[in-house]
This record gives sequence, structure tokens and C-alpha cells, in this order.
Amino acid sequence: MSSPLDARRVREDFPILDRTVRGGGRLVYLDSAATTQKPLAVLDAGRDYYLTSNAAVHRGAHQLAEEATEAFEGARARIAAFVGARADDLVFTRNATESLNLMAYAFSNATAKAARGSDLPKGAERFVLREGDEILVTEMEHHANLVPWQEVCAKTGAVLRWIPLTPEGRLDLSDLDRLINERTRVVSFTQQSNLLGTVNPVAPIVDAARAVGALIVLDSCQSVPHMPIDVASLGVDAVAWSGHKMLGPTGIGCLWATSETLASMPPFITGGSMIENVTMESSTYAEPPKRFEAGVPMVAQAVGLAAACDYLDALGMEKVAAHEAALTAHALTRLAEVPGVAVVGPTDLIDRGSAISFTVEGVHPHDVGQVLDSSGIAVRVGHHCAWPGCRAMGVPATTRMSPYIYNDAQDIDECIEALGRVRAVFGAR
Repeated sequence: MSSPLDARRVREDFPILDRTVRGGGRLVYLDSAATTQKPLAVLDAGRDYYLTSNAAVHRGAHQLAEEATEAFEGARARIAAFVGARADDLVFTRNATESLNLMAYAFSNATAKAARGSDLPKGAERFVLREGDEILVTEMEHHANLVPWQEVCAKTGAVLRWIPLTPEGRLDLSDLDRLINERTRVVSFTQQSNLLGTVNPVAPIVDAARAVGALIVLDSCQSVPHMPIDVASLGVDAVAWSGHKMLGPTGIGCLWATSETLASMPPFITGGSMIENVTMESSTYAEPPKRFEAGVPMVAQAVGLAAACDYLDALGMEKVAAHEAALTAHALTRLAEVPGVAVVGPTDLIDRGSAISFTVEGVHPHDVGQVLDSSGIAVRVGHHCAWPGCRAMGVPATTRMSPYIYNDAQDIDECIEALGRVRAVFGAR
């Protein structure tokens, strides 16, 4: 397998990958779509912040507070630059789930306030929903980009619709002109499926949504860590992703949105830090991004995520994408050699990422995962928080391998070798 990255050299930066599991076996970590491991540079960045500059940001006048604020806002600028954004258009959240909920609650909150005649930010009319308005998602969405929109519909009377899947695990866009129409107010979809690995065509969906004036939200959890992304060139209104899926710490997510979108959104969580003026009767709110960052923020996590951006940029995101494509090609070829194994999702490299779901004939995915785990191979099993997508593909659950920058062909081969034993272990024919 030819690759532009030396995965063995990369692996030296990830101490956890040196540990043994299950009685002394080598750890083969193939679950990066769930969460990635962290390099020393990220671990050191968070530790150094706590050792030298820990303080509450934006609040104190002492030196530590100034250093902490500088570290926090410097991290915002660094992370924004990683995706081609302005720092003022990047909001920190706990994770992508919260980022997507922030967008969904903008509609719930604006609609509820409008019904009572309460004041709204200038331009917030685009977030006010009426009975019969439509919100469009896809059948492959992670629950984080489905359940919040179900809730919005339940609260406002809007109608949820979705783009269906083809048997190959791609979006069926044949009826897009009907699905996106004059009633469509929101189009929210994943750029790359965590279940199927499918990389969706953004441009035609954006063009159709723009034609009717719908607001466009993109879930990029499985794309920002794996390919070069320039959010401004995507043509969408908002993009959500998580730090922990791109070598960063847990507890931090990102929401990028256009300046116009953020300025017109009512707040999601209220309290300290996000206010402009507070009286006993009412409050006014700060300009974005502070409007959406109530409470003491996740400073160490932001510093760690900025270090993760430095690490990935040093590797080169084009090389990261090429390395994953090589691993995916190797994995698909090897999986095809195992009797009874069926890939759930695209079986070629066209518009496909490295999350590879599969089933083993006659064996439940949880049992597949148990056998692989006994060999030191970490994969994900279940519906991957994409239950409707699993149902659409005719499977209750799958086993998923998802290699990343620290994996190589040997990791895939060891997984395939263990997979070859699964049917024998469970007596499947």
C-alpha cells in the first residue's frame, strides 16, 4: 500500500498506541470515527496551560487572566484559520451535538419569542417558523442532526422531510426539486456519513436550498478531520464539528456560521459572559461569538484543539486525505476476500471516506466486535447513532472500522485476519 504518510512514525506521537490489551496483545485502534487518539503535542498544550496560565478569561485584570484570555482567543483564531474562517465567526461549544442544537434552538426560540411579540435580533425573522414550513434532512443523519430538528418541528408545527438513500448508501437526489421547495426553511445534512462513509455532494443541495432562501447547516464531524475544508467556499450558512474527532480534547466543539447568520440568531444558553447589560427586568446580549458562549469557557480544551490543528497542518490535510484513501482502498479489497462479509455503504472509492461499516453473515455485529476485541482490535459496533440509516440499508446494526493517520496496512490486515475467525467461533455457515 502506497501512502504519503509514514503511519509508524506518526504513531510514535501517540503514547496510548504503545499499550497492550487483552492479555498482552498489540492495540490496533480502528475506531477513530468515534473518537481519535491524542498526540503528545495536544496533551502537552493543555498541561502547559494549566501549569502556567490558568485563570478565568475575559474577566480578571491580573496577568494570569490576561494570559489565559490571550491563549483562548489565540486558539480561536488558530482553529478558525484551519477551516478558512474569521475568528469572530467561530463559536465554541461542548461538542458538535451542542453546535447543531444551538442552530436548532435558534428556530425554536425565535418562533416562541415572535409569538409573544418579544424583541428579536435584527434579521431573526428568518428563524421564525410557521405551521407547514418544512425542514429537510437526510436519511443517513447522525441522531445529533436529526433529533434536534424533530424537536423543532414538534414545538413549531413545521414538517420534517428527508432525502432518502439508494441501496448503495448514497443520497437519492432524483426528487430534490420536490423535496426542496418554497416551504423549505432549513436544509441540514451531513457532509460525510459516519455510518456509510459516503461523502455527499454539497453543491447541488446548496444550490437548490439557496434558490428557495432556505438556511443551510452542514454537519462536518466526519470531514473536517479528514480532508481540507474551507468553510467559506462551501456556500452554507453554518458548519458544525467536534474537537475530539480531530486529535483534540473532549469537551469542545465548534460552530462556524456567517457573520450575518450569527448576528441574527437569538442566544441558546444564557447567563454570564454572554450579556451586554443586565437589569432586574431584562437583559441585552453581547455580539457573536460571545453571545453563544455563556459561562466560563473551555480554555484548556481550546488550547489543545489549536495544537491539534497545528499537528494536522504539519502533516498536510491533502496527505491525510490521500493516506485515508489508500487505507480505505486496501480495507475494501481485503474485506471482499472474507466469506460472508458485506460492506454496508459504497464499495468503491468514489466520494467515499474511511468509515467502513460491514456485516458478517449469521453473526450479530456485537459478537463480531467481541472476537475482534479479543485480538486487540478496537472497532465500533451498533447503529452508530444513525438508526434510521441502518434501517434504510436493511440492517439492525453494523461493525465499523475507521482508520486514521496512525494506522497502516498491517492494522487492516490484522483486523481482516481476526475477522476470518468470526464465523468459525460462532458456528456460522
